[in-house]
Amino acid sequence: MRTPHVVVVMGVAGTGKTTIGPLLAARLGVPYAEGDDFHPEANIAKMAAGTPLEDADRWPWLDAIGAWAHGRAGLGGVVSCSALKRSYRDRLRAAAPGIVFVHLAGDRSLIEDRMTHRQGHFMPTALLDSQFATLEPLQADEAGVVVEVSGSPEAISERAVTALDELPDPAAR
Repeated sequence: MRTPHVVVVMGVAGTGKTTIGPLLAARLGVPYAEGDDFHPEANIAKMAAGTPLEDADRWPWLDAIGAWAHGRAGLGGVVSCSALKRSYRDRLRAAAPGIVFVHLAGDRSLIEDRMTHRQGHFMPTALLDSQFATLEPLQADEAGVVVEVSGSPEAISERAVTALDELPDPAAR
């Protein structure tokens, strides 16, 4: 039997991490954790005010997500986390070495349009440029896949499942 992956659904704001994450978790038969729930209140207040987070703001958040992922090792799970920089992903991997990333990627105009139409989220579209400026795409030596975010959430999650199926079994690593 194939050991389930612990998957981090990553990408800039507005790519659909919170929509795709639960769909992917349901398809994989594993629990989902919303990465935003791991943010301290101070981080949420900063972002809601239109102020980008600094690395010092992110370390406790990343450590909390990493601890959750570590606890799911061998059991599988899906968590959303922007994980925009390689150093952030390295920190997550240090806590949970077997994790894999699903990088939700797409055209800036599509993502901005989606952000404009969503309601009740603390991340303003004004921070989208800083998100793209910060983004360091997955490197060839990082376990993960890039999934295009055009189409329906179901189509995107289907592409993610198919791409993840092509990764090596985490138990074999």
